[in-house]
Amino acid sequence: MLVFVPPIFFTFLGISILEDSGYLARAAFVVDRIMYKLGLNGRAFIPMLLGFGCNVPAIMACRSIEGEKDRLITILVNPLMSCGARLPVYVLIAGAFFSARQAGSIIWSMYILGIVLAIIVAFTLRRTLLKGEPAPFIMELPTYKAPTFHGSIIHMWERGVVFLKKAGTYLLGAAILLWFLITFPIGAPPEQTYVGMIGHIVEPVLRPLGFDWRIGAALVFGLLAKEVFVEALGVIYAVEGEAAIATALTSSFTALQGVAIMVFVLIYVPCVAAVATVKAETGSWKWTIFGVVYQTVLAYVVSLLVLVIGGALGF
Repeated sequence: MLVFVPPIFFTFLGISILEDSGYLARAAFVVDRIMYKLGLNGRAFIPMLLGFGCNVPAIMACRSIEGEKDRLITILVNPLMSCGARLPVYVLIAGAFFSARQAGSIIWSMYILGIVLAIIVAFTLRRTLLKGEPAPFIMELPTYKAPTFHGSIIHMWERGVVFLKKAGTYLLGAAILLWFLITFPIGAPPEQTYVGMIGHIVEPVLRPLGFDWRIGAALVFGLLAKEVFVEALGVIYAVEGEAAIATALTSSFTALQGVAIMVFVLIYVPCVAAVATVKAETGSWKWTIFGVVYQTVLAYVVSLLVLVIGGALGF
C-alpha cells in the first residue's frame, strides 16, 4: 500500500495550498450561483472538495452548512467524491488495461463521473425528498496570502498520516482477516475457502456486470476500506505486487469490464468509517440506510450502462 502514498500525499498537498492561500473561501463564493441552481449553496462546495481527500472529514465538515436540508443533501452526495482511498484501485486497474497516457485519462474520468453523479443526485433530492430553497450564503472572505512551504507540508502530513495509520492498522488487520478467510478450511481450493463462499454468495447478483466471485469478494472486503479491494485481489489471486495483480486481472477481464469495476468502486457503498460518520452527523438510521441503498443501486445501474453503451460502441 505504500506504493500509493505519494499520489495521495500530493492530493492533500494541493488541497492544503488552496486552503492556506484563502482561495477556497472565494471559490465557494464564486460557485454559489451554480450550486444554488443545483439545490445547494456555496458553503457545500468546500466539504465536497475535501471529499477528494477523505469522505470522513468531508462529511464532518458539513456541520458548517446552516440549512438542515442543504446539510443533509451534501452529506448524502459527498461519498460520490473520489476519496484518496479509491485512487489505488483506479491506478491498479487503469494501469493494467490501458497505456500510461490512456490510464491518466481514465482515472481523471472517474473523478469527473463522481462530480456529475453528485450534481444529478443533489438536483434530484432537492426536487423530491428534500424540497425547498437553499439557505442564503453569507460569509466573510479572508484576505489572499501566499501559503508557506512549512504550513502546507504540515497540513499535508497531518492528513496523509491518517492514511498511513489506516494502512498500518485497519488495512493490516484486514489483510490478516483476508489471509485467514482465504486459507481456511486448510487445503481447500480458493473457491471453497471462506472468501470463495462469500464471493459465490454475491456472484449471481454481479454476474450481469461480468464480475466473478473474485471481484464480488473483493468488493465485500472493500467495505472495510476501499484500499482493501487491492489487497483482497492480491490474496484471492495468490500473487504479490501491483504488476502481478494487474496480470491476473487482464487474464480474466476485458478493458471495458475493468472500467465497469472502477465505476462500481467509485459509486457503491463507502467504507464503514464513512457510513458510521453519516449516521453520526445525520443522527438517523433512515438516511444512513437510504444512502447505502441508493449508492449500491446507482453503482449497479451506471456500471451496467458502461458495459451496454461501451459494447454498443464497439469497445
